[in-house]
Amino acid sequence: MPIPNSLADRARVHAEWRRDLHQHPETAFEETRTAAFVAEKLRAFGCDAVETGIGRTGVVAVIHGRNGPGDGDKSVLLRADMDALPMREANTFEHVSKHPGAMHACGHDGHTTMLLAAAEHLAETRAFDGTAVICFQPAEEFGGGANEMIQDGLFERFPVREVYAMHTLPGLEIGRFGLRAGPMLGANEDFDLTVSGKGGHAAHPADCVDTVQAAANLVSALHGLVSREIAPERAGVLSITSIVGGDSYNVLPAEVRLKGTVRAYEAEVAAYLIERIKSVSRGVAETWRVGVDVSVLPGGYPPTINDAEKTAFARSVAAEIVGEENIREEATQLGVEDFSYMLQKRPGSYICIGNGDSAPLHHPEFDFNDAAIAPGAAFFARIVESALPLRDPA
Repeated sequence: MPIPNSLADRARVHAEWRRDLHQHPETAFEETRTAAFVAEKLRAFGCDAVETGIGRTGVVAVIHGRNGPGDGDKSVLLRADMDALPMREANTFEHVSKHPGAMHACGHDGHTTMLLAAAEHLAETRAFDGTAVICFQPAEEFGGGANEMIQDGLFERFPVREVYAMHTLPGLEIGRFGLRAGPMLGANEDFDLTVSGKGGHAAHPADCVDTVQAAANLVSALHGLVSREIAPERAGVLSITSIVGGDSYNVLPAEVRLKGTVRAYEAEVAAYLIERIKSVSRGVAETWRVGVDVSVLPGGYPPTINDAEKTAFARSVAAEIVGEENIREEATQLGVEDFSYMLQKRPGSYICIGNGDSAPLHHPEFDFNDAAIAPGAAFFARIVESALPLRDPA
């Protein structure tokens, strides 16, 4: 199945939308301009309903098929994330970010555009029988915007039977898709550690309680947990990512602060590692006569688990568009994604779309490839048309 003319003929316009969004990035729960941009387009398409402010800054549109609305058993949700990252862009092209310190370095400008383009096509053709729920989510990077929308009654207000989302993937060629059934991405738990002791002159460590020595031993002990206590087939990562303490050559600091993250495909593995961080910290505290405070940050994301049946369906839809030879079985990764919350509530699938030979995600030179908009939009649209095939009205 080729790219529909309704999408191919609008490629330049869709690229303009995407570049406008790229120029105006907004971080978690600050997507007010983006949400307004999205809602204005959806209303112009003639969607049957457009609601804003769901999960703070989320937008949801409803498009009924040719035979009118469907109930929850005849409704499909498509989701795109809208937020940007709090980082400075290093690109110099014309559509570079106009907001210093914010950048679309993860392709959410492209995700939003692909779903907008699909919504435009679906609202125009309505070649399906049921209801398409078009969901634009805030705060995927930080803040758990998917969960915020769910807590705000997303699935009660818009009943659906299945859910789908898509993410750009650098290194995968344009016109190719990647997916897998089962675990796709990991769960995460982020944490802070504060080591407290007695500071003093570095020439007299015996008069101090050395927090630097304790912190060094704590890092070494924690980095040994996965290799010694987690079976290889279960997989997990524990990384200390920041150590801050002291600002002088001749003073031992009274406090050292550490940050870290745990990643795993199983929530149970992540929970086990968090408990071991606490117990190891108690041991280090006793050994080195320091205090160690462990604080686990709220909002860790669950693992992203694709439903086997819906993933096989998504694969067949992608193959219709680009051919089976352009579908790749993805390896599991320990990145995280809060679409996982939606997959806990409804069966569905999270699929990757190629961005070509670009800078990696979260890199200051990343840019979404506009050539991916049409195949991505076609995939979204065809998911609805295939899941809710048009039948003659009774």
